[in-house]
Amino acid sequence: MEIGKWFTEGILQNRVYIIAEISQNHDGSLGQAHAFIDAVAGTGVDAIKFQTHIAEAESTPDEPFRVKFSYEDKTRYDYWKRMEFTFGQWEELRRHAGEAGLDFLSSVFSVEAFEMLEAIGMPAWKLGSGEVYNKYLVEKMVKTGKPILLSTGLSSYEDIDRQIELIRTNPYAVMQCTTAYPCPPEKIGLNVITDMRERYGCPIGLSDHSGTIFPSLAAVANGALMIEVHVTMSPYMFGPDVKASVTIEQLREMTEGIRMITAMRNAPVDKASLNEEQRELKRIFAKGIYLKQDVAKGESLTIDKVAFKKPLKGISGEHYEDALGKRAAKDLKKGEALQWSDLEGGSAAK
Repeated sequence: MEIGKWFTEGILQNRVYIIAEISQNHDGSLGQAHAFIDAVAGTGVDAIKFQTHIAEAESTPDEPFRVKFSYEDKTRYDYWKRMEFTFGQWEELRRHAGEAGLDFLSSVFSVEAFEMLEAIGMPAWKLGSGEVYNKYLVEKMVKTGKPILLSTGLSSYEDIDRQIELIRTNPYAVMQCTTAYPCPPEKIGLNVITDMRERYGCPIGLSDHSGTIFPSLAAVANGALMIEVHVTMSPYMFGPDVKASVTIEQLREMTEGIRMITAMRNAPVDKASLNEEQRELKRIFAKGIYLKQDVAKGESLTIDKVAFKKPLKGISGEHYEDALGKRAAKDLKKGEALQWSDLEGGSAAK
């Protein structure tokens, strides 16, 4: 579902919007970036998301590595430089995603990156956990009128309150996020999804970095309406986000699970009333009382004279105590299902 339609219709249907976050897992290869689009398109997600970095606009040679991982980049600045694509290349990626039936999203980390993607045509803006403090950039996003997805990995509730005040004129969703790669289960923060929904009254999502499908499934069961998860082709690929990513196969499984959970959430079952199908199943699976031997009229019914068999006909096995001790109202044959009318006082039977 396109994100604009999701904000107007999908939320009302409790439909979960799923984003496959590629981040830098293409490792600067344009071909690999296109390959991700084709791979992700078959998993049932709604969007593919990249990150648009322009080294000169967002970084300096003094920026430290969060995790020293690279064998070929001397500095973090060099790494961002190697991750850059041109305007034309980003435009082709957006076009390819659209042809594959995916929304194309990309986090931006500078005003220059924002202006480039705005010219390409973005359906919504994702504000990364660090960029929410770039007020000038946020204000430019707000002026487009497009939906804003707010990540909260570095934000306190007071920070989020201020950020929402900035973006509240636009459609928006708030993403619970913990800035840890990979994120351990005790830091996922499932409780925050409920807290945020009550506090802000808007769609709440989870931006997950655990490298597994389980937090996303649990988040949806707890009411999350948006999921963003990092994706890799293989856990053996090179890059800083690979350990925090799920594989394409896991992404497909996660998406199937989310759709099933959503179907369950949207169809509450009334246990107080059994439908006709369940009544029929009860007759098939539950046991009734059958006679193990002939019983003469006037003879008292005892436990050694009955058996409990399927299908349920006549008296249910759950009422055997009410039947025992009663006298036969007529001659009864071995193998018959016992009816209340077969017993004296049957008119008062259950």
